[in-house]
Amino acid sequence: MPAQSQPGRSADMSTMPLSVDDIHGVIRHEIITLKLMPGAKVSENELARRFHTSRTPVREALLRLVDEGLVEVWPQRGTLITPISLRAVRRARFVREAIEVAVFRKAAIDGLPADVLTQLDAIIVQQHEAREDPVRFTEADDAFHRTFANGIVVGDIWSVLEREKAQFDRVRFLSLPNVTPVAILIEQHRKMIATVRDRDPEAAEQAVRDHLSEVLKVTEQLSARYPDLIVNDM
Repeated sequence: MPAQSQPGRSADMSTMPLSVDDIHGVIRHEIITLKLMPGAKVSENELARRFHTSRTPVREALLRLVDEGLVEVWPQRGTLITPISLRAVRRARFVREAIEVAVFRKAAIDGLPADVLTQLDAIIVQQHEAREDPVRFTEADDAFHRTFANGIVVGDIWSVLEREKAQFDRVRFLSLPNVTPVAILIEQHRKMIATVRDRDPEAAEQAVRDHLSEVLKVTEQLSARYPDLIVNDM
């Protein structure tokens, strides 16, 4: 199994109670990074104690995760982390590709500000430094795609992608760094930046499609390796 770590925000909740958004973000991060494994049972009471709050904001956060397909509630069994659904992974990849192709084509056609390109170059360096740490690498990978989405300045596109890609992210995390070589992903990111610098929308579109196909290449392999975590519901 890949290495695991705490979410970006400290799990020490000894100060002020967290908001519903914060609680949702912490639990979601722990599901995606497999700190909370598929099939694990979660308790509203225990989470309320952990976050120093009442059960109401915890319940609201869990309901959001139900909507995202990351949590399911069974009357006799309780609240459980869902297995990874290959159908949901393919759906997320389809939606993400449609949006990101549009993002990268617009970036290549219109260009990106120099400071955004500099920021993207810096993220590539961060990814290289985090290549042995799946959590840090995943965070840098998200930063790369988020910077592009924000860079074209047409609204909060990233929040749409963030909601859609949760199941996709769990497979992505599970594949790092041994199944999907990190060096390949970094090189693909470099190529994506280069196509935008060259103002070549056709090449940018193809670079995005090639990049997002990497997860689908390994889903069956991961499904066979981790049958307790992944449901082949295609």
